[in-house]
This record gives sequence, C-alpha cells and structure tokens, in this order.
Amino acid sequence: MAEGAPLVAVLDYGSGNVHSAVKALEAAGADVRLTRDRGLVADADGLLVPGVGAFSAVMDQLNAIRGGELIERRLAGGRPVLGICVGMQVMFERGIERGADTEGLGEWPGTVERLDAPVVPHMGWSTVEVGEGSRLFRGLESERFYFVHSYAAQEWSLDVTPPFPQPSVTWATHGRPFLAAVENGPLAATQFHPEKSGPAGIALLRNWLGTLAS
Repeated sequence: MAEGAPLVAVLDYGSGNVHSAVKALEAAGADVRLTRDRGLVADADGLLVPGVGAFSAVMDQLNAIRGGELIERRLAGGRPVLGICVGMQVMFERGIERGADTEGLGEWPGTVERLDAPVVPHMGWSTVEVGEGSRLFRGLESERFYFVHSYAAQEWSLDVTPPFPQPSVTWATHGRPFLAAVENGPLAATQFHPEKSGPAGIALLRNWLGTLAS
C-alpha cells in the first residue's frame, strides 16, 4: 500500500459481495478495512456502504448494527460516504419492493420503486448522462458502467438553496430515466457497481478517493 493512501472503511453489516468492493478500492489506491468497528468507521477518510439484495433486508442488517447512526454522524461532520447499489437506495426515504414499504435512512427525499421497463432486472452495461459539476465522473463522461437491479429512485426532488452547492445528479435509462448516481456534499452514491465496471469503475473510485482530502 502506498504511503499516504487514504483510509477507507467498508461497512461490514452482513451485505454480500463486499470483497470485490474491497479489491476495487485497493486497486484504486486506498488502504481498505472491512469493518463494523465504530471508531474506525467514524475516523476513516472515507466510508463505503455496499448493498445487494432486497431494500428491506439491507435496512434490517443496517439497523442491527445501528448503521444509520454511523452514516448520519459522518455526514453531520462533513465526512465522505459512498453508497453502492442498494447502498445508494437506502439513502432515500423509503423503498417499495414486492408490496413491502420500508423506511430508508432518509438522507434524501424520494422513494425507490420497481423499474418501469419491458425487461427487469436491468442487467448489463449502460451509458449515463453525467450531471453538471460531477467529480466522480471526471474524465469518464462517455464510459459505460455495469448495472444489475430491478429497483431505483426515479425522481430527484431535493431542494438545495445557497450557500449550499447544488448536487450533481447523473441519470441512466432503462424503460424510463432513473438515478444512476448522486453527489451531494459529503454523500455520494451510485446505482451501478463500480467494482464490476472494469477500468472505468476503478477510475471512478479513484476520483472519489481524490475528493477525500479536499
């Protein structure tokens, strides 16, 4: 590990597929710890919140370790957090999945719902419409990223007023537009999987790492 590499905690709350995220962050240049240690999660330069499976199951797992409290405390202190896939979805107020209406973390307004598309899940490589002022997608505006999901947030309604900067909101389309990524102060998230998106995904994680010290 390179000297001075940013320390990133990957939140270990029981979600699957965390080891590929760890390896991708290491490839991007981070010193990575898979942990639920509250002190380490609070003090790390960055926190990554992974998530696969059902919205309700992920929320149950997060609630079991008081993960929402950890995330909220970091954000209140301006400490960067990155959510991936369902780790993005739970940042919204609620998720409706197979008839279950589940309360999310409520960092952003809105509801995660099933994609309105002829074929679900949305699985494979897709381009994105990069939001103005994006730092995650710098130099990656024409790249494709790997998605595998049946649900997404499909509206963005957060009202941000000066002096707070406007969020950068990136969209993709499967049947209809949905949120592919959001960058909102210290909280960023992607619906796609950077760790499964080849060189473009590693470059995006490297861009995120570059924001941790800024």
